[in-house]
Amino acid sequence: MNDIAITGIGVISPIGLNESSVLESLLASRSGVRVVAPPELPRKFPVGLVDAEFSEHFTKVELPLLDRITQMALLAARQATENAGIANFSTFGERSGVFFGTGRGGVTTEWEAIRQYMEDTMKPAKPYVLMASMPNAPTAQISIRHQIFGPTATHTSACSSSGAAIADACRHIQTGEIDVAIAGGAETTLASIFLRTWDGLRAIADVDEDPSRSCKPFSRQRTGLVLGEGSVFYVLESREHAERRGARIHAFIAGFGIASDGHHIGSPHQRGQIASMRSALRAAGIDASQLDYINAHATATRGGDPVEVSAIKEVLGQAVSRVPVSSTKALHAHMLGAASAMEMLVCILAARHSFIPATAHLDEIDPECSGIHHVTEVIRDRPVRHAMSLSAGFGGTNVALVIRSNEERA
Repeated sequence: MNDIAITGIGVISPIGLNESSVLESLLASRSGVRVVAPPELPRKFPVGLVDAEFSEHFTKVELPLLDRITQMALLAARQATENAGIANFSTFGERSGVFFGTGRGGVTTEWEAIRQYMEDTMKPAKPYVLMASMPNAPTAQISIRHQIFGPTATHTSACSSSGAAIADACRHIQTGEIDVAIAGGAETTLASIFLRTWDGLRAIADVDEDPSRSCKPFSRQRTGLVLGEGSVFYVLESREHAERRGARIHAFIAGFGIASDGHHIGSPHQRGQIASMRSALRAAGIDASQLDYINAHATATRGGDPVEVSAIKEVLGQAVSRVPVSSTKALHAHMLGAASAMEMLVCILAARHSFIPATAHLDEIDPECSGIHHVTEVIRDRPVRHAMSLSAGFGGTNVALVIRSNEERA
């Protein structure tokens, strides 16, 4: 695989509204998990909350068409394009694209429309509901605002959605169809209907005595996943294109792998995770022993974490005791469709700043999750040349992404 240059980064997350604040949170193991108590629901929920409103960034005419997910997507994409130094994509003609991942789309707008319907079934829906709630609304709005005239695609493969979108962008660049892409994902999770449906799975964590510690991947004390919201986007380019325009290259996507486990719509199987990781390593031209860090999917569920540990053991083989593994969902929670993009950012920051982030709140490792090199405290001054993130979505779609540090930049 030809390396794909990462030249722009944008992020809005529970642990920071820009790259530098996310870095600070990772280095301090500072959690963005808070408690919400929806009045329509019988219980409180721990969530990875983005404690900000974004309506001031848009006009009154624009806002009805922009669900919260689209607002966050637009602002993270704008961060990324500004970071990449690209003011207007129209100069690229049809050789630029948008690739977006989400698990659900504009759920806030949809939920308000449902409320209205339940209150008055004869009242027509507001005219903007469909265009604001459709999953590809952020894709379209990014394309319109940045004047991107090439291919656009929206991926919805649950928790691996943004990883699949990033991989799709890489393919389009590798084949020469385009030179540059905006790629990433976004999710909003705080609408009552969304929390209620997830709670129906009996998979949501209990609120810890210290709410910020509610998400505990790999821990004997874990009680379930914590939903998070946010958006992460990148500007991706062929290396030749990035160098030709004198762009700063943060890191490279060296390889990606996508595999289905063909097992169960709601329960993971290690074969799909193993296949996606091995595929990503092959594409990157490295073996598992050359990895310096793995950001695990690890959602803190009883059934999911042990399966992933088993898969990581199989892939690492004799290197299992050497390669550090952590899950940063303990801090930013599970951002669902945006999870892959968020956790790739963690890998990029680890490579750029020479540290290994920790699995926070891992006071006692579950015996079922033992046998890998767990990182319970941040490791500083540790060079990271290759890092891999793994995402495993409902339905069995697994995506692994391998990033390589830009040694020339270092």
